[in-house]
Amino acid sequence: MITTASAVDQVLSPFEVACLDVQGRALGRPVSDLLGGKARDAVPFSAYLFYKWAGHPGAEPDRFGEALDPDGLVAQARRIVDEYGFTAIKVKGGVFAPEEEMAGIEALARAFPGVPLRLDPNAAWTPQTSIKVATGLAGILEYLEDPTPGLDGMAEVAAQSPMPLATNMCVVAFDQLKPAVLKNSVKVVLSDHHYWGGLQRSRLLAGICETFGLGLSMHSNSHLGISLAAMVHLAGATPNLTYACDTHWPWKTEDVVKDGALAFVDGSVPVPTGPGLGVEIDEDSLTALHEQYVTCGIRDRDDTGYMQTVDPNFALASPRW
Repeated sequence: MITTASAVDQVLSPFEVACLDVQGRALGRPVSDLLGGKARDAVPFSAYLFYKWAGHPGAEPDRFGEALDPDGLVAQARRIVDEYGFTAIKVKGGVFAPEEEMAGIEALARAFPGVPLRLDPNAAWTPQTSIKVATGLAGILEYLEDPTPGLDGMAEVAAQSPMPLATNMCVVAFDQLKPAVLKNSVKVVLSDHHYWGGLQRSRLLAGICETFGLGLSMHSNSHLGISLAAMVHLAGATPNLTYACDTHWPWKTEDVVKDGALAFVDGSVPVPTGPGLGVEIDEDSLTALHEQYVTCGIRDRDDTGYMQTVDPNFALASPRW
């Protein structure tokens, strides 16, 4: 997630989550109780699909295989939905020309009739292209996420879009909420406690969204068990969570928490009832993953640099189409 979120908010979040975990353990109460109590017993999540090669260049294929066309996208969806029971589906777009990605969404709609679909091209389109796609997918998408850059561009699209626009790119801090509402740029905000300053400030965001009639979901950014547990407690204690949350959970191959505390049942994760976050650290796994982090040498996100290892002429452009 590349945002203008405050560095202070990003630093505060992990400390607040850790403190709430400690408080919950000391009191013998789950974190959801410290956030006001559960509004639901389980939190729904959406399948998260990606256009992808079978594996990274030079690496073995992963278990999901290739997805470079509508058939591949549907096959990926079937595998994830069959395994986790998701009842909503999100596609990360902005990879191929808009017409190709529209065909992928239409194929998913045929393969999963009645299942809510959402598309996120990461602001890869101009307002004109965004309006064309939104019009073409009317009645198919439950919302279109960040089709174009900026609040003004989103407002231009929103004025002609037949479905709500969602964002986790142009509304990522509290001072961006007022202009977003005044411009009518978005109808759905994807919160993320890692960027909004923790769980309590995310509850404040939820209240503001409810006041101004904005829908609410949650952004996902390659979380492991601690972050998923925090998300589930927060979502469980947020009455006005109006859409299934995003999750990268199926894509991970390792974790830092012990198995058993977090499980997907029919696409939802039951809110842990144990004290604190309700998960336990696997010390051996934590040590191994820390060693991976130290030796990999990667400290900053650099999508463009990675792409240039495959295509030396690649240049990031937003919008691209």
